[in-house]
Amino acid sequence: MRKFARIAAVCALGVWVLGWSASFVSAQQVDVMVGGGTLLSSSPVTTTQNQPIIAEKGGVYPSVSGDVILYRRFGLNFEGAWKWKDGVYPGYFETYRPILLDVNALFQPRLGKKYGLDLMVGVGAESVRFYQGYSGTCFYASCTPFVSDSHFMEHLGGGIRYYFYHRLFVRPEVHYYHIQNNVEFNSGNVVRAGATVGITFGNR
Repeated sequence: MRKFARIAAVCALGVWVLGWSASFVSAQQVDVMVGGGTLLSSSPVTTTQNQPIIAEKGGVYPSVSGDVILYRRFGLNFEGAWKWKDGVYPGYFETYRPILLDVNALFQPRLGKKYGLDLMVGVGAESVRFYQGYSGTCFYASCTPFVSDSHFMEHLGGGIRYYFYHRLFVRPEVHYYHIQNNVEFNSGNVVRAGATVGITFGNR
């Protein structure tokens, strides 16, 4: 878990530095956010011991994200989310953890003094890590305790932000992922529902 906490911190810092630098050039607004949610997907129709098919759903998914508004209410958004606790993949005596990363075009209209929308569409990738103890990838004396498989995906998301204290806001949100060749699970259509808390820098 400490490794993923460090990854989240590095991603958040990178987004903040990138956004802060861009704000000096042409950006009107920079947002940095952390949050959490869960995945929703359809349940499998059939499952066998030799060919288990499981749904990519459930569990807690922390997330980090950031955006930069570059022109009027249009900008760029980056997001990352991962499964906090390893899931158990039945039939193979191993655990797994999906990681979702995407980059989006962002439209952020205002609905009032304290309310606004975040509408985003983009592309990204899912990396599914399977943890197999000491049977992972080894190179001389160094071993990686997991194998991973990556898939291209399309992303569509949206949320309603509410500024509850000065520049601090909360945003309930829903994200839809269409994951190409998501053969490890029964469906390539996945929804992430949750909320984020963030802070705005610059003019909003």
